[in-house]
Amino acid sequence: MAAREGLDEAIVDFCRFARANGLSAGVKESLTALEAARAVGVADRRVLKAALRAVLCSSQADWELFEMVFEEFWGWGEGGLRQPRGRHEKPGRTVKELESQPGLMWPAGTAAVAENESGKAVAGATAYERLKRVDFSEIAPADLGDLEQVALRLLRQMSLRLSRRLKAASRKGRVDLRKTIRLSISRGGDPIYLSFRGRKFEPLRLVVLLDVSGSMNPYSFFLLRFAYALQRYFKRVDTFLFSTRLSDITGALRTRHLRDALQALSQETAGWSGGTKIGESLREFRAGYGNRLSRNTLFMVLSDGWETGEPEVLAEELSEVKQRVKRVLWLNPLLGMEGYEPLTRGMSAALPYVDVFAPAHNLESLLKLEGHLSFRG
Repeated sequence: MAAREGLDEAIVDFCRFARANGLSAGVKESLTALEAARAVGVADRRVLKAALRAVLCSSQADWELFEMVFEEFWGWGEGGLRQPRGRHEKPGRTVKELESQPGLMWPAGTAAVAENESGKAVAGATAYERLKRVDFSEIAPADLGDLEQVALRLLRQMSLRLSRRLKAASRKGRVDLRKTIRLSISRGGDPIYLSFRGRKFEPLRLVVLLDVSGSMNPYSFFLLRFAYALQRYFKRVDTFLFSTRLSDITGALRTRHLRDALQALSQETAGWSGGTKIGESLREFRAGYGNRLSRNTLFMVLSDGWETGEPEVLAEELSEVKQRVKRVLWLNPLLGMEGYEPLTRGMSAALPYVDVFAPAHNLESLLKLEGHLSFRG
């Protein structure tokens, strides 16, 4: 009996969380979700997930949003369900509110700790803020594991918020009376189907070029994680590594777990820690993958701008790219350094064709990019 009450409470909390994050989970849906959960149980995570999805989703947008809502609430991983995230907190909060409460990740207090999946203690609330702000190049080896946990959670939350915005903007607007009447003529004059005015927003496509040359060594891994996390929002993400040559790693990143992607990437010969020829890499991209660019594409370069090739080639190629995409973003880890000025030949040549020039030296700077990754603008 106690187990059933615990399940019921968790399902109700989940429905509130789902409703707060854009899914239709009113009283009727919540009751149906309870019945479905009781029928299938929690022994098999995939079965319960499918049952709740069938109750709460009525469109493709709902389906995609449900994936993130479910995993954010229950926790990520294989096998059975884990303790729901934030179960001790007031249910029904939005992701923005959840993120602002470090206690949902770790108990409150500067000396507090939490347990990860393996039972290892992770950082407390004060360390949480420190890890968000520390430069990736200055991370102590002992902090790497904690930073990865922080990054994984916050980047997923950012992706979830972006998806919620898309869903809100895609909702139907005012009824188009004239079109509704015209369509009803073939049905005897009864307005069975309503037509709506307004533009339907679609997720942007994202193309990422990540510099893995020697000067980017302290940052490449974390920026790769950033690109991996964005796949949960964008309809299509194409990711490339480059130094002196280009390597398409899009397929390698289409895995459920980042560790599998990293294992696949260990086999790539992308010139890790080599020199940098940004212009030549862009030329190679346009020649081989130019069909992946469109007016619905964000083109993102993650590089410190150190160019060993000809800056004129970089300017020419980036100019061509800019004409074909919605927006060009250049994320430079060095921009987070006090007193930094983009005076290198490569960076100076690129800037006239960059719409957003932003730092990417720590987790906090990556999270601030959320506004530039929206479909608006």
